[in-house]
Amino acid sequence: MSKAKDKTFEVPCPDCGAMIVVDASTGLVVSHTPAPRKRMFEDLETAAQAMRAQDERKESIFRQSVAAEKNKEDLFEKKFAEALRKAKDAPDGKPLRDFDLD
Repeated sequence: MSKAKDKTFEVPCPDCGAMIVVDASTGLVVSHTPAPRKRMFEDLETAAQAMRAQDERKESIFRQSVAAEKNKEDLFEKKFAEALRKAKDAPDGKPLRDFDLD
């Protein structure tokens, strides 16, 4: 029984903290014990505060998107006017291609 124990060793996972038992002769994982889960919040009140803060952020993002949607038409009109001005300033005729120069 001591020989079987000598042929395996435990390795802690550096990423998640789980314990992995590895067979020394084959190099295969024999067993895996997951790390204990960490609590996100200590009590219910801090969890509720986090939820309220998240709701406020969502509402703020929604208000910004509504404002951007209202101003979208003006932005498109300005872009169209700029493109129209550039088109009028551009020389008439077809642009020359490398193929046409041969």
